[in-house]
This record gives sequence, C-alpha cells and structure tokens, in this order.
Amino acid sequence: MIASMYAVYHGPEGLVRIARRVRGWTGVLRQLLVGLGYELGDEPFFDTLRVGRGPLAQDEIFSRAELAGINLRRYEQGDVGVSLGEPVGVDDIAELYGVFGGQPDGVDIVSAAAEMVVDDAAMRREEPLLTHPVFHRYRSETEMMRYLERLSSRDLTLATSMIPLGSCTMKLNAAAEMFPITWPEFAAVHPFAPVQQADGYRVLFERLCGWLGEITGLPAVSLMPNAGAQGEYSGLLVIRAYHEARGQQQRDVCLIPESAHGTNPASAVMAGLSVAVVRCDAEGNIDHADLASKLERYRERLAALMVTYPSTHGVFEQGIEEICRSVHEAGGQVYLDGANMNAMVGLVRPSELGVDVCHLNLHKTFCIPHGGGGPGMGPICAAEHLAPYLPRHPLADVGGRDGIGPVSGAPFGSPNILPISYAYIAMMGAEGLQRASETAILAANYVARRLEPHYPVLYKGKHGLVAHECIVDLRPLRASAGIEVEDVAKRLMDYGFHAPTMSWPVAGTLMIEPTESEGKTELDRFCDAMIAIREEIREIERGLMPRDDNPLKNAPHTAARVTSSEWNHPYSREKAAFPAPWLGQQKYWPSVSRLDNAYGDRHLVCACPPLEAYCDAP
Repeated sequence: MIASMYAVYHGPEGLVRIARRVRGWTGVLRQLLVGLGYELGDEPFFDTLRVGRGPLAQDEIFSRAELAGINLRRYEQGDVGVSLGEPVGVDDIAELYGVFGGQPDGVDIVSAAAEMVVDDAAMRREEPLLTHPVFHRYRSETEMMRYLERLSSRDLTLATSMIPLGSCTMKLNAAAEMFPITWPEFAAVHPFAPVQQADGYRVLFERLCGWLGEITGLPAVSLMPNAGAQGEYSGLLVIRAYHEARGQQQRDVCLIPESAHGTNPASAVMAGLSVAVVRCDAEGNIDHADLASKLERYRERLAALMVTYPSTHGVFEQGIEEICRSVHEAGGQVYLDGANMNAMVGLVRPSELGVDVCHLNLHKTFCIPHGGGGPGMGPICAAEHLAPYLPRHPLADVGGRDGIGPVSGAPFGSPNILPISYAYIAMMGAEGLQRASETAILAANYVARRLEPHYPVLYKGKHGLVAHECIVDLRPLRASAGIEVEDVAKRLMDYGFHAPTMSWPVAGTLMIEPTESEGKTELDRFCDAMIAIREEIREIERGLMPRDDNPLKNAPHTAARVTSSEWNHPYSREKAAFPAPWLGQQKYWPSVSRLDNAYGDRHLVCACPPLEAYCDAP
C-alpha cells in the first residue's frame, strides 16, 4: 500500500524525474572516480557502481567510509560497491569522492553534474508508464490526504467494529506497540548494515527469541521465516535435514489431519514431502484408528505429522500427547502449526505436548497487523535436537552448524516490524499473556453459547466447550429457507460487521473468532446481529418473506440503493439499511452492492489439487 501510494503521489512524470536524478548522480560519481584512476567497466549502470582497482586499496576505502558514517559493499575480489538512492545530493557525492581519495574542495561537482551526459537510449522504457487516471490526479498533500481518507472510509476496520474472522486473529494492535517502528533507530537501519551499527536490534532479537522459546518450551528459535506458511516450509526443511543427517533420507511422507491449517499441504509439497491425509471423527478430532493405520503403512517413510492445535475445527485435540508419542515411536517428528497459539500462550507449551518444532504467527498472536497484505513474521521454535539444522544465511551468523540454506532474503525476516511483538510481550508480561489466552477462549465460548439456540455449533470438545473459535452450521438453512452461507455473510455488512470466515474448513459454515480484544458489549452486539438475521430467516421459513426477494438475498444495501427513487422490495428501506438500533448512532455503508462471489471460481482454473487428492501418498 505504501509503494502504491508513492506511485499515485509522484505519478509517471515524478518517478521518471526521480530515476533520472539518481541515474545522473550515479553518472557524476562514476565520472569523478574514473578521473581518480579507478577501474569501472563499460557495462550499463543505473544506481549502483562496482569500483575496481585504483589509488586506494579496499581496506583503506572502508576505513575512510566508516569514519564518514557511510556503508559500502565489500566484494571478495577487492572491488567496492556503491549504491545511491533518491535522497542523494551534492554533499553526498562530495563525501563519497573524498572517501575514495579525492579532494572535494578541488572539484566543482555542480558543474560536473550539469555537464554530465548519459546515453541511456538502450535502457529507456518506451511503452507508457502508469496510464490509469489515478496516477495523474493527486499532486499536493491536501489532495493526497483526502484521497486516502476516501479510500479508508470504504474499509470496515477494527475502528468500526469487531472482525470475527476465524483462524485469522484480527485483534487490536495497540498504538503503544506500533510507535517504535516509526523510530529511525529501527526504521532506517539497512538489513545488511554492519552488526556493530545494530546493537539495539541484536538485543531485541536475543530477548524476543528468549521469550518465544520460553513460551513454546522449544529453545532454538529462528526469526528468518517471513510468514506463517514460510515458517511451515522452514520447519519441515529442518525436519528433513534432521532425518538426512541420521541416514534416513527415505523419510518423505508428511501426515496431515483434515483439521489442519489450510496452508499445510502446500508447505509440505514445497518441502519435497508426499502428503497423506488423516481423517477426523464426528467430533472434529483426529481419528486415532486412521492415524494408527497411516503410521503403520508409512512407518519406514514417515517424516512428520503436521498438526494444528487447537485445530481449525475450533477444539483442543483430544489425545494430543498420545498422538505425538505414536508419531515418535514410528520414527517421525511432530510439527505444530502455531496459527492458533493465541489459545495456548501461558496455558500450555507445545513442547509439553511432545512437539518438536512449531512456527508462531507474530502477525496474529503477537499483534503485528496482518490485514491488507501487510508484512508477516513466522519464526520457528525447535527442540534442541533440531537446533543444528535451523536456517543459515551467507551474510549473517545465524542458524545451526548444519543448517538449511536461507528461506528469506534477510537473516531476520522483516526485522523492522519485530518491535511490535517485542513491545506486546514486554507490556503484557507472563500474567497478561495468559490472561489474553483465557479471555480469547472465554469469548469464543460465550459467543458459541449465545448463538447455539439459533445456529448449531458444529464441533465441541469433550466437555462441550470450544477453543478460541467456533464453527456455526448454516447448511440446514438451504432447505428451510433457500438461504446460503454467503447470504448471511453479506447481510452482516448491513449490520456493520465483517463476516466470519465463510465455508472453511467446512463448506456452508461460518467460523467465528472473537479474540481477547473484544469486550462483552461488542460480543453481544455481534451476537444480537446474528440472532436478528436468524429471525429474518424465520420470516422466510414462515412464508412472510419471499425466498428470492428478502433482506438477505439483496444484501448488502448501499446508500445509493436505499435512497433510490424506486424501491420495489417487500420490506422497508429502514429494515434494509437500519435493521438494528445501534445503527442510528453509527452506520457503516458498504460502498459496493452484492458481487457474484463464484464468478472467479467459474472463470479461473486452479492448478493446485484439492486436499483429498493427497489422501494416499504414493
């Protein structure tokens, strides 16, 4: 979003102007260095120069650069790399000229820049750039501010209401946690800056890894994975490396229960493993008989079991310790998907269950915002026997002695967002983190109990309780009222709520996760909306409202539709747009009417096989 708005503000002319400026200063510096006697090839350049032999040796140049507060790139062959950016100016060029042994006072850099002629015909882009009108409209801060405000007003965010997306943990990201990422001491450090220039980051990494290790009971931590799915991939590669080091390269099968997180099969395949699916029973738990059958079948090839705990069925898996023991007895390792760790922190450590490695979604449980495609962090925590295989990086001293190769471009993933999770853990403390988990579980059970008289709750644990989320079953409504799950989801927009996760992991259901951020008042408001929608469905069931023309089938109702001069529906405009009393005080207006959700499904062909295709590994 930041990059796109940068393009909107500058437009094609501005971006070209910036590019020409950077290219021009790079050309000036190149010309000055050639004049000093340095070797620079004739290859095309843009913003980066590779400086070869000249008056000063590499070590001397780096010593002078360090005194000037400048970081350069050191090539093994003795060359020096220089990259210029948008902020570069006359003073920067003069300082760099001095670093390479020139006398800045003895050269007119401004004149050199004015006389600089670069033949860039071979590199020039000929086709039009950024042709959409949006890249030509906003050229002042005032205009840009209003444009951004118009966009943000169309979004339903946590500033509007709770977002009950199951398995996504859309919870509060406190302002106090967000402030540090704006500090230049964190925001302006290059990922490959010399370690002595990043002592603050080093302390943050060490403390954060210590905390995550304590929370999980798995002391070996890698911050390199840049997302939850990348954490899954990394953890499985670590398991593969462990097996290979023990001479068991044949272990290439990964067991994945039906209740696992959706990215698990893809991660396993990416890691070079074959997937075998383990069935679940009617209560949503792993079918122990089917697991035993799969363990026996793949005993010599078993690499790992990937288990999500609590599962995406919204229950704490019964017999999880026994499951882990049986996998270990078969020679496999246990990988825990930590997407639902916000129901475990402070209550139980994955290591206590028998888990060997897990990833943590810092962009969920530990408060880094992840809506809108923001940067994620999925560090992995591993037991001691897997520590030697944690991912290494060629430009940093990280990972184990026999570690797998890098799984991310930078050794610590996206380090500039780690202060968010650091601040969250530091401010919550052990007691607060446990309280958050307890509150998340309590909130989910409260929602489940309030909704159960109106919508069946699909899965429950041994004592009739859910974990941090619950799945409500809407499938019976198709027969009784012709209502689909998407009708309820879209009607929730009229009530001012984002819909829960729809039709996953079970088609025709809603998976609701209230999180620990929401108080009873907001939980009741959401439940009241769901119950009111159920009453609207009962009107259809009783024949009081047509099946094809009712508030659910026509939802969401935009302001344009409600204020139109024509209204030909059997219910009032007030019922359409203001179905609940609180909407008179604060109304969120959807900006777009109903879209055909399935259109894309019908017009795109996905190359990924469904989970069922992996039921039996070859």
